[in-house]
Amino acid sequence: MHRHRSIRATLAAVVFAAVTLVTGHTAQAAAPPPGSATRYTMTAFTNTSESNMYVYESPDATGFRLLRGPAYTPPSGLIRDPSIIRHTDGRYYIVYTTNWTGNTIGFATSTDRVNWTFLRNHTIPVAGVANTWAPEWFVDTDGSVNVIVSLSTTGADFKPYKLTATNAALTSWTQPTVLSGIGPNYIDTFVVKVGGTYHAFTKQETSKYIEHATATSLTGPYTFRHTGNWAGWGNPREGQALVPLDNGGWRIYFDGYTVGKYFFSDSYDGFATWTAPAELPGLSGFARHFTVLKEVVSGGVTVPAGKRSLRSVNFPDRYVRHLDQLGRIDPVSSSSTAQTKQDATFTVVPGLADPNCSSFTGADGRYLRHWDFRIRLDANDGSTTFKQDATFCAKPGSASGSVSLESYNYPGRYLRHYNYELRVDLYQNSDTFRADSSFTVVAPWA
Repeated sequence: MHRHRSIRATLAAVVFAAVTLVTGHTAQAAAPPPGSATRYTMTAFTNTSESNMYVYESPDATGFRLLRGPAYTPPSGLIRDPSIIRHTDGRYYIVYTTNWTGNTIGFATSTDRVNWTFLRNHTIPVAGVANTWAPEWFVDTDGSVNVIVSLSTTGADFKPYKLTATNAALTSWTQPTVLSGIGPNYIDTFVVKVGGTYHAFTKQETSKYIEHATATSLTGPYTFRHTGNWAGWGNPREGQALVPLDNGGWRIYFDGYTVGKYFFSDSYDGFATWTAPAELPGLSGFARHFTVLKEVVSGGVTVPAGKRSLRSVNFPDRYVRHLDQLGRIDPVSSSSTAQTKQDATFTVVPGLADPNCSSFTGADGRYLRHWDFRIRLDANDGSTTFKQDATFCAKPGSASGSVSLESYNYPGRYLRHYNYELRVDLYQNSDTFRADSSFTVVAPWA
């Protein structure tokens, strides 16, 4: 077993003015402060229906729960590839593919992400357009609202085009402008901006790989930086969408449509390298070609500072403790030895990697941290890796008043017990996992 890769949170946060739309296309490199929480909203069509949209939400961009499905059915046509933003008017908007052939894209709106109202189909004013696919919102740092859409006249000459809203109601749009340097034969182009650089992730229709190009202007010219199987995602892949994570990284989702699976992968070094693809828990093989909107909303949970003990939700006589430097859950009671009570007591301090999260020290000042995904108690060596390994971010647990502790540097992995041993495991869409990874913060045993 080899040591897992250290995280390099190098992406800078992009700060928007108050008038800017809330989108999932820019990075926010910090967990939200107490009293607030990160919320990820997914809009997707499914393997079972191209005419119904499902809506999901998640606290961590990994474990999504259904809000409503179907949540929206257009008056006619399809609802493939729904892309979501929240506008300055506080409303949510989707744009979507209306049909396999044709020259329109559809728009709908909602105040609550659950109930949706059809707005209109917009005709793309380009002569000879036969296919109008995968429209994606992109809100630039100047506040302009854009849709990036793949257009083709022959079915084999797809290129990405930009439409820009000319009014705040999003009812009027400019003539389409091609993103130069991409295509022909590229579809599903998804754009994010980091600093002054635009990054386009686009599917090469011949090789079926997702490739990466950059530009200093939204309309290009784009230069390809990574082609072929550069990220280790394999092929065929499509339907890619990106979202920023709380630790400064980026997550990409993509559809392995020939194997019926949906994957995600993370990057922490400016999109140069990516983690090995993992299946999206619970939704792989069901949800298709979606986008994910990140917002900070009120609410959330915290772990109070000071001396505390953590009681297992599904084994309430057992508590988090360390034994021979390794984390476990063991029975603790009033008749337990003083040493056992002390081993099951931790001091909660601001997270070493992010003060809006938490770190846990034992009586001797050593920290709970993960190493090869196993929980252990180690002395702080001052390294960035240690600080990240020893930082956990509180999310709502499976029982009322409980918390789950997400790994800071492995988003989607949670502190959980398995055979009473503590480790950080990738979220699983099961009641057992949710209970195994939930703890109640109680008064300290020592």
